[in-house]
Amino acid sequence: MRAWLAVLLLVVAGQAVAVERVVSLAPSLSEIVVELGAADLLVGVLDGGERPQALASVPSVGNYGQLDMERLLSLKPDLILLWPGSVGPAQREQLQRLNIPVFVAEPHSLEQLTSHVEAIARQLGRADAGRQLAAQLRQRLAELRQRYHRAEPLRVFYQVWNQPLYTVGGGQIISDALGVCGARNVFDDLKLPAPQVSIESVLQRNPEVILAGDQAQLDAWKAWPQVAAVSAGHLLVVPDKGLERPSGQMLEAVARLCQVIAPSL
Repeated sequence: MRAWLAVLLLVVAGQAVAVERVVSLAPSLSEIVVELGAADLLVGVLDGGERPQALASVPSVGNYGQLDMERLLSLKPDLILLWPGSVGPAQREQLQRLNIPVFVAEPHSLEQLTSHVEAIARQLGRADAGRQLAAQLRQRLAELRQRYHRAEPLRVFYQVWNQPLYTVGGGQIISDALGVCGARNVFDDLKLPAPQVSIESVLQRNPEVILAGDQAQLDAWKAWPQVAAVSAGHLLVVPDKGLERPSGQMLEAVARLCQVIAPSL
């Protein structure tokens, strides 16, 4: 339901009520809480990869896609931070029926990410910290856009996985990150977050740059020397995993990505 993707706010007399017990259901949202200096409010987190040191002792409420609902309820949260894809549809519906305020965050662009940072900060009673962090992120974003702007963006294929072959769609925040770097996702016309594509479709779109998570995946493309990226030697390893976590740190991950794509700028 589209209504489920709305932000649910606690409001009293026009002011957001500060919360005391927060459960975060995505590593990126947990990182935002830490970046806002509010790690003390987290009483539970959904695990998915390495945790920030500040959250080492926070109880787990499950792993990505496997929420322990009983454990979550035992923590008595007064706010839940949710990335829709972090739990299955049935559990999202169950969360909706719990009568616990939920903030749903799924930014599709870096500008949306900064707005979500501010909104989360208000929910946590850290509005000033949110405004400051969002201002820093917007300034950094503007700097990167200006530095890496190209009149004719580079055509880029961003490979998420190779067997089967997956990429990112146009509505995915990584696609927006490519735009910041003066590039264009060759599959930006696809609306799924992570669509499966064929080798033939990649060859047809003839990217000038191919990005992947490791060199082995990139080396496989050398079998098609007719692709512009292969003939130019523009087979590039994504510099780190920060692009996969839409939190404040993502802006510096984008900066590293831009440097990989356009090292001369």
